[in-house]
Amino acid sequence: MNWLAQHLAAASDALRRLASAPLNTLLSLLVIGIALALPAAGWLTIDNLRIAVGDAAKAQQISLFLKAGAGANDVAVIEKRLREMNIGQFRFVSRDEALKSLQNREGLADLTAGLPRNPLPDAFVVDAEDTRPEALEAAAKTFAEWPKVEHVQLDSAWVRRFDAFVRIARLAVGLIAGVFAAGLIAVTFNTIRLQILAHAAEIEVARLIGAADDFIRRPFQYYGALQGALGGLLAVAMVAVGGGLLAGPAGELATLYGGSFALRGFSAGEIAALAGGGALLGWIGAEISVAIHLRRIG
Repeated sequence: MNWLAQHLAAASDALRRLASAPLNTLLSLLVIGIALALPAAGWLTIDNLRIAVGDAAKAQQISLFLKAGAGANDVAVIEKRLREMNIGQFRFVSRDEALKSLQNREGLADLTAGLPRNPLPDAFVVDAEDTRPEALEAAAKTFAEWPKVEHVQLDSAWVRRFDAFVRIARLAVGLIAGVFAAGLIAVTFNTIRLQILAHAAEIEVARLIGAADDFIRRPFQYYGALQGALGGLLAVAMVAVGGGLLAGPAGELATLYGGSFALRGFSAGEIAALAGGGALLGWIGAEISVAIHLRRIG
Protein backbone atom coordinates (compact mmCIF):
# COMPACT_ATOMS: atom_id res chain seq x y z
CA MET A 1 0.00 0.00 0.00
CA ASN A 2 2.90 2.34 0.75
CA TRP A 3 4.39 1.63 -2.71
CA LEU A 4 1.03 2.33 -4.36
CA ALA A 5 0.54 5.50 -2.34
CA GLN A 6 3.95 6.79 -3.45
CA HIS A 7 3.15 6.19 -7.11
CA LEU A 8 -0.28 7.83 -6.80
CA ALA A 9 1.30 10.83 -5.12
CA ALA A 10 3.93 11.07 -7.87
CA ALA A 11 1.24 10.86 -10.59
CA SER A 12 -0.84 13.53 -8.84
CA ASP A 13 2.21 15.77 -8.57
CA ALA A 14 2.91 15.30 -12.30
CA LEU A 15 -0.67 16.22 -13.19
CA ARG A 16 -0.47 19.29 -10.97
CA ARG A 17 2.71 20.42 -12.73
CA LEU A 18 1.13 19.91 -16.14
CA ALA A 19 -1.93 21.93 -15.14
CA SER A 20 0.09 24.69 -13.48
CA ALA A 21 1.54 25.83 -16.84
CA PRO A 22 -1.24 25.25 -19.42
CA LEU A 23 0.39 27.22 -22.25
CA ASN A 24 3.74 25.46 -21.95
CA THR A 25 1.95 22.12 -21.62
CA LEU A 26 -0.16 22.80 -24.73
CA LEU A 27 2.87 23.74 -26.80
CA SER A 28 4.77 20.66 -25.66
CA LEU A 29 1.78 18.46 -26.46
CA LEU A 30 1.53 20.00 -29.94
CA VAL A 31 5.18 19.23 -30.64
CA ILE A 32 4.79 15.65 -29.37
CA GLY A 33 1.49 15.19 -31.20
CA ILE A 34 2.93 16.32 -34.53
CA ALA A 35 6.02 14.15 -34.04
CA LEU A 36 3.81 11.11 -33.49
CA ALA A 37 1.08 12.03 -36.00
CA LEU A 38 3.34 12.23 -39.07
CA PRO A 39 4.70 8.64 -39.00
CA ALA A 40 1.35 7.32 -37.73
CA ALA A 41 -0.47 8.98 -40.63
CA GLY A 42 2.08 7.58 -43.06
CA TRP A 43 1.65 4.07 -41.71
CA LEU A 44 -2.15 4.37 -41.83
CA THR A 45 -2.01 5.67 -45.40
CA ILE A 46 0.09 2.71 -46.50
CA ASP A 47 -2.33 0.33 -44.78
CA ASN A 48 -5.30 1.94 -46.55
CA LEU A 49 -3.52 1.64 -49.90
CA ARG A 50 -2.80 -2.00 -49.20
CA ILE A 51 -6.47 -2.63 -48.40
CA ALA A 52 -7.64 -0.69 -51.47
CA VAL A 53 -5.40 -2.68 -53.80
CA GLY A 54 -5.92 -5.95 -51.95
CA ASP A 55 -9.22 -6.80 -53.63
CA ALA A 56 -7.72 -6.19 -57.07
CA ALA A 57 -4.72 -8.36 -56.23
CA LYS A 58 -6.98 -11.16 -55.04
CA ALA A 59 -8.95 -10.95 -58.28
CA GLN A 60 -5.97 -12.01 -60.36
CA GLN A 61 -7.08 -14.16 -63.27
CA ILE A 62 -5.27 -16.40 -65.70
CA SER A 63 -6.57 -16.45 -69.27
CA LEU A 64 -5.85 -19.44 -71.53
CA PHE A 65 -6.35 -18.60 -75.20
CA LEU A 66 -6.72 -21.66 -77.43
CA LYS A 67 -5.37 -22.11 -80.93
CA ALA A 68 -7.63 -21.43 -83.88
CA GLY A 69 -7.89 -25.12 -84.74
CA ALA A 70 -8.97 -26.24 -81.27
CA GLY A 71 -12.16 -28.28 -81.34
CA ALA A 72 -14.70 -29.52 -78.82
CA ASN A 73 -12.50 -32.49 -77.82
CA ASP A 74 -9.56 -30.19 -77.13
CA VAL A 75 -11.77 -27.98 -74.99
CA ALA A 76 -12.96 -31.00 -73.03
CA VAL A 77 -9.38 -32.18 -72.43
CA ILE A 78 -8.30 -28.78 -71.08
CA GLU A 79 -11.42 -28.56 -68.92
CA LYS A 80 -10.63 -31.98 -67.45
CA ARG A 81 -7.04 -30.95 -66.69
CA LEU A 82 -8.17 -27.78 -64.95
CA ARG A 83 -10.59 -29.75 -62.84
CA GLU A 84 -7.89 -32.25 -61.89
CA MET A 85 -5.51 -29.46 -60.87
CA ASN A 86 -8.10 -28.16 -58.40
CA ILE A 87 -6.64 -24.68 -58.86
CA GLY A 88 -9.91 -22.83 -58.28
CA GLN A 89 -12.92 -21.66 -60.24
CA PHE A 90 -12.77 -21.50 -64.02
CA ARG A 91 -15.14 -20.89 -66.90
CA PHE A 92 -15.07 -21.42 -70.66
CA VAL A 93 -15.58 -18.36 -72.87
CA SER A 94 -16.38 -19.27 -76.46
CA ARG A 95 -15.21 -17.07 -79.30
CA ASP A 96 -18.82 -16.13 -80.13
CA GLU A 97 -19.48 -15.14 -76.52
CA ALA A 98 -16.30 -13.07 -76.43
CA LEU A 99 -17.27 -11.24 -79.62
CA LYS A 100 -20.76 -10.54 -78.30
CA SER A 101 -19.31 -9.12 -75.10
CA LEU A 102 -16.97 -6.93 -77.13
CA GLN A 103 -19.87 -5.65 -79.26
CA ASN A 104 -21.79 -4.65 -76.14
CA ARG A 105 -18.99 -2.36 -74.96
CA GLU A 106 -19.49 1.32 -75.59
CA GLY A 107 -17.75 2.60 -78.70
CA LEU A 108 -16.79 -0.85 -80.04
CA ALA A 109 -20.05 -1.90 -81.70
CA ASP A 110 -19.30 -0.16 -85.02
CA LEU A 111 -15.73 -1.43 -85.02
CA THR A 112 -16.69 -5.07 -84.53
CA ALA A 113 -19.55 -4.81 -87.02
CA GLY A 114 -17.08 -4.18 -89.82
CA LEU A 115 -15.03 -7.31 -89.16
CA PRO A 116 -15.28 -9.93 -91.94
CA ARG A 117 -15.03 -12.77 -89.42
CA ASN A 118 -14.67 -13.39 -85.72
CA PRO A 119 -10.94 -13.01 -84.90
CA LEU A 120 -11.27 -13.96 -81.23
CA PRO A 121 -10.20 -17.39 -79.94
CA ASP A 122 -11.91 -19.68 -77.47
CA ALA A 123 -10.57 -19.17 -73.97
CA PHE A 124 -10.68 -20.35 -70.37
CA VAL A 125 -10.64 -17.82 -67.52
CA VAL A 126 -9.25 -19.21 -64.25
CA ASP A 127 -9.86 -17.57 -60.86
CA ALA A 128 -7.08 -19.14 -58.82
CA GLU A 129 -7.50 -19.74 -55.10
CA ASP A 130 -3.80 -19.20 -54.44
CA THR A 131 -3.25 -15.56 -55.48
CA ARG A 132 0.43 -15.33 -54.58
CA PRO A 133 2.38 -14.02 -57.60
CA GLU A 134 4.78 -16.97 -57.59
CA ALA A 135 1.91 -19.49 -57.49
CA LEU A 136 0.10 -17.75 -60.34
CA GLU A 137 3.24 -17.64 -62.45
CA ALA A 138 3.90 -21.35 -61.87
CA ALA A 139 0.33 -22.19 -62.91
CA ALA A 140 0.60 -20.01 -66.01
CA LYS A 141 3.83 -21.76 -67.00
CA THR A 142 2.11 -25.14 -66.66
CA PHE A 143 -0.86 -24.01 -68.77
CA ALA A 144 1.43 -22.73 -71.51
CA GLU A 145 2.83 -26.24 -72.01
CA TRP A 146 -0.57 -27.80 -72.68
CA PRO A 147 -1.47 -28.71 -76.29
CA LYS A 148 -3.81 -26.42 -78.18
CA VAL A 149 -3.02 -23.50 -75.82
CA GLU A 150 -1.80 -20.60 -77.94
CA HIS A 151 -1.20 -17.99 -75.24
CA VAL A 152 -1.49 -17.64 -71.47
CA GLN A 153 -2.08 -14.15 -70.11
CA LEU A 154 -1.19 -13.21 -66.55
CA ASP A 155 -0.38 -9.70 -65.37
CA SER A 156 1.11 -10.28 -61.94
CA ALA A 157 4.07 -7.96 -62.38
CA TRP A 158 2.14 -4.99 -60.97
CA VAL A 159 1.33 -6.99 -57.84
CA ARG A 160 5.04 -7.60 -57.26
CA ARG A 161 5.79 -3.93 -57.88
CA PHE A 162 3.11 -2.87 -55.43
CA ASP A 163 4.39 -5.28 -52.77
CA ALA A 164 7.90 -3.88 -53.24
CA PHE A 165 6.53 -0.34 -52.97
CA VAL A 166 4.71 -1.19 -49.73
CA ARG A 167 7.87 -2.68 -48.22
CA ILE A 168 9.94 0.36 -49.16
CA ALA A 169 7.25 2.75 -47.91
CA ARG A 170 6.99 0.96 -44.58
CA LEU A 171 10.77 1.02 -44.19
CA ALA A 172 10.80 4.76 -44.95
CA VAL A 173 8.02 5.40 -42.43
CA GLY A 174 9.90 3.32 -39.87
CA LEU A 175 13.05 5.41 -40.39
CA ILE A 176 11.06 8.63 -40.11
CA ALA A 177 9.39 7.32 -36.96
CA GLY A 178 12.82 6.60 -35.47
CA VAL A 179 13.99 10.15 -36.19
CA PHE A 180 10.85 11.66 -34.67
CA ALA A 181 11.13 9.34 -31.67
CA ALA A 182 14.63 10.62 -31.01
CA GLY A 183 13.31 14.17 -31.35
CA LEU A 184 10.48 13.41 -28.93
CA ILE A 185 12.95 12.10 -26.37
CA ALA A 186 15.01 15.26 -26.82
CA VAL A 187 11.94 17.47 -26.31
CA THR A 188 10.97 15.59 -23.17
CA PHE A 189 14.57 15.72 -21.94
CA ASN A 190 14.62 19.50 -22.27
CA THR A 191 11.18 19.91 -20.68
CA ILE A 192 12.15 17.78 -17.70
CA ARG A 193 15.46 19.63 -17.38
CA LEU A 194 13.55 22.89 -17.03
CA GLN A 195 11.29 21.26 -14.44
CA ILE A 196 14.33 20.04 -12.52
CA LEU A 197 15.92 23.50 -12.54
CA ALA A 198 12.67 25.01 -11.29
CA HIS A 199 12.58 22.50 -8.40
CA ALA A 200 16.32 22.32 -7.73
CA ALA A 201 15.94 23.53 -4.15
CA GLU A 202 13.29 20.88 -3.38
CA ILE A 203 15.54 18.16 -4.81
CA GLU A 204 18.49 19.28 -2.71
CA VAL A 205 16.40 19.35 0.46
CA ALA A 206 15.01 15.89 -0.33
CA ARG A 207 18.53 14.54 -0.76
CA LEU A 208 19.61 16.13 2.55
CA ILE A 209 16.83 14.43 4.50
CA GLY A 210 17.72 11.05 2.96
CA ALA A 211 15.27 10.71 0.07
CA ALA A 212 16.18 7.89 -2.32
CA ASP A 213 16.88 8.62 -5.97
CA ASP A 214 13.81 6.63 -7.00
CA PHE A 215 11.64 8.92 -4.89
CA ILE A 216 13.12 11.98 -6.60
CA ARG A 217 12.86 10.47 -10.08
CA ARG A 218 9.27 9.28 -9.82
CA PRO A 219 7.35 12.58 -10.25
CA PHE A 220 9.46 13.55 -13.28
CA GLN A 221 9.06 10.10 -14.82
CA TYR A 222 5.29 10.37 -14.49
CA TYR A 223 5.45 13.89 -15.89
CA GLY A 224 7.27 12.70 -19.01
CA ALA A 225 5.06 9.62 -19.40
CA LEU A 226 1.81 11.56 -19.00
CA GLN A 227 3.00 14.24 -21.41
CA GLY A 228 3.94 11.57 -23.97
CA ALA A 229 0.64 9.70 -23.57
CA LEU A 230 -1.41 12.89 -23.99
CA GLY A 231 0.69 13.77 -27.03
CA GLY A 232 -0.08 10.34 -28.48
CA LEU A 233 -3.82 10.89 -28.01
CA LEU A 234 -3.48 14.30 -29.62
CA ALA A 235 -1.75 12.63 -32.58
CA VAL A 236 -4.70 10.24 -32.91
CA ALA A 237 -7.08 13.21 -32.98
CA MET A 238 -4.99 14.97 -35.64
CA VAL A 239 -4.92 11.92 -37.88
CA ALA A 240 -8.65 11.33 -37.33
CA VAL A 241 -9.47 14.90 -38.41
CA GLY A 242 -7.27 14.55 -41.49
CA GLY A 243 -8.89 11.21 -42.33
CA GLY A 244 -12.35 12.75 -41.99
CA LEU A 245 -11.42 15.52 -44.44
CA LEU A 246 -10.06 12.98 -46.95
CA ALA A 247 -12.89 10.45 -46.61
CA GLY A 248 -15.23 12.24 -49.04
CA PRO A 249 -12.71 12.76 -51.88
CA ALA A 250 -11.39 9.21 -51.45
CA GLY A 251 -14.92 7.80 -51.76
CA GLU A 252 -15.60 9.90 -54.87
CA LEU A 253 -12.35 8.72 -56.46
CA ALA A 254 -13.27 5.08 -55.79
CA THR A 255 -16.71 5.67 -57.33
CA LEU A 256 -15.12 7.03 -60.51
CA TYR A 257 -13.27 3.72 -60.84
CA GLY A 258 -16.47 1.74 -60.32
CA GLY A 259 -15.79 0.67 -56.75
CA SER A 260 -16.39 1.70 -53.18
CA PHE A 261 -13.83 2.40 -50.51
CA ALA A 262 -13.87 3.83 -46.99
CA LEU A 263 -10.73 5.02 -45.26
CA ARG A 264 -9.80 2.93 -42.24
CA GLY A 265 -9.04 4.75 -39.00
CA PHE A 266 -7.10 3.65 -35.97
CA SER A 267 -8.33 0.62 -34.06
CA ALA A 268 -8.54 0.63 -30.27
CA GLY A 269 -5.33 -1.38 -30.07
CA GLU A 270 -3.49 1.05 -32.36
CA ILE A 271 -4.69 4.01 -30.31
CA ALA A 272 -3.45 2.34 -27.15
CA ALA A 273 -0.12 1.52 -28.84
CA LEU A 274 0.36 5.12 -29.98
CA ALA A 275 -0.44 6.52 -26.53
CA GLY A 276 1.72 3.86 -24.90
CA GLY A 277 4.59 4.55 -27.29
CA GLY A 278 4.40 8.26 -26.51
CA ALA A 279 4.37 7.48 -22.78
CA LEU A 280 7.40 5.21 -23.13
CA LEU A 281 9.39 7.79 -25.09
CA GLY A 282 8.43 10.48 -22.58
CA TRP A 283 9.51 8.25 -19.71
CA ILE A 284 12.87 7.57 -21.39
CA GLY A 285 13.49 11.28 -21.93
CA ALA A 286 12.61 12.04 -18.31
CA GLU A 287 14.77 9.20 -17.00
CA ILE A 288 17.82 10.40 -18.94
CA SER A 289 17.33 14.00 -17.82
CA VAL A 290 16.87 13.14 -14.13
CA ALA A 291 19.76 10.67 -14.15
CA ILE A 292 22.14 13.30 -15.55
CA HIS A 293 21.06 15.86 -12.96
CA LEU A 294 21.35 13.49 -10.02
CA ARG A 295 24.80 12.47 -11.19
CA ARG A 296 25.87 16.11 -11.27
CA ILE A 297 24.75 16.86 -7.72
CA GLY A 298 26.32 13.64 -6.48
